[in-house]
Amino acid sequence: MPSESPLSKRIKRHVIGRERTFFAATPPGFEPVCLLELLKLQPMASNAHAIPGGVEFDGRLEVCYQANLNLRTANRILMRIHTFKSTNFRQFEKKVRDIPWELYLQPDSFLNVHVTTKHCRLRHSGAISEKIQKAITLCLSAIELEEKIPHAASAHQNIFVRGVDDRFTVSIDSSGDILYKRGLKKHTAKAPLRETLAAAALLLAGYDGRGPLLDPMCGSGTFSLEGALMAKRIPAGWSRNFAFMGWPSFRSKRWAYIRRQAESHFVEPDRPLIFASDTDPGACQKLERCVQEQRLSDAVQVSHRDFFDLDLRELTDRVGVICINPPYGRRLGGRTESEKFFHAICDKLKREYQGWQLVLFAPNKKLAGTVPFQTIFYPILHGGLKLALLIGKIQ
Repeated sequence: MPSESPLSKRIKRHVIGRERTFFAATPPGFEPVCLLELLKLQPMASNAHAIPGGVEFDGRLEVCYQANLNLRTANRILMRIHTFKSTNFRQFEKKVRDIPWELYLQPDSFLNVHVTTKHCRLRHSGAISEKIQKAITLCLSAIELEEKIPHAASAHQNIFVRGVDDRFTVSIDSSGDILYKRGLKKHTAKAPLRETLAAAALLLAGYDGRGPLLDPMCGSGTFSLEGALMAKRIPAGWSRNFAFMGWPSFRSKRWAYIRRQAESHFVEPDRPLIFASDTDPGACQKLERCVQEQRLSDAVQVSHRDFFDLDLRELTDRVGVICINPPYGRRLGGRTESEKFFHAICDKLKREYQGWQLVLFAPNKKLAGTVPFQTIFYPILHGGLKLALLIGKIQ
């Protein structure tokens, strides 16, 4: 049996065997939701706390694997590599050259460097990116690899550099494609709701996958598909790959074990409790096809119906969660028509959905204040529009 190379030993000692600091980036305002999700899913994570823009936590590399696979509300997971202070480019270049890039990147990696600075004397993001690229290239070209460490994912890797008050933090992105890309949908819609936002709304509304979920203006079906993953206990990242699979530290056997453990908790519902519908027959057909291809038909029922003609008694006799993301700016005309449509939705909810938990998008803060039941207001930016996400109970 061949012995381990010096590089493999260093990777095992400094990357795999050592606790690292990670950052889960979230949609603005939803950091507490992600923190609660992380604490529930990741008992191995330590020192988890919310900060503006996301959640920081410590743990070994396996925690990073688990976070990417399971977190429904995170946009990406970054692993911190190095933090240093620098006030000039000569100093900056020396600092980044001191980073042992061979521990984190394959020599054939295609790099994207993302730079942001605030109150820094080094402000030129293009020059900072160039210095990083040069340092990585010199480092990897100087390393004589004694073994080829295989990787299953794309060799594209993202490096994030953030400078605040002349202090720079360098991180590597473990996710790759942003995490709202679950790998489920092949169909698209105009200004589709991001899966991370839909998941956060469902969690805020108390949805646990065990009760009814109504998605009566489903569009591309984001709420329904996210609900189905929750109902079947399927991790958010089950159907996709991640950037960490292209790292020298990636251990495929450990990853396979983590996936087997997750799969052992899958659930097959006796009957669908998620009801998706829309007035657009094409949208319904595309969603139905997706549901069948992803083997979610035991959880989701799709139908071509108008919300205002929907008879709740035909679907369920239990209360649950209803999610409504009206087509503002797509199928409606002016502001007056939009407001009439919103009030009509609220009137029907008030009459027929007493006791249900509500997820509702309003076109603006003023209109959100007219809702005839108590809700919590979350400002969001969606499809270029400033909307209000309302979470509450219909009473």
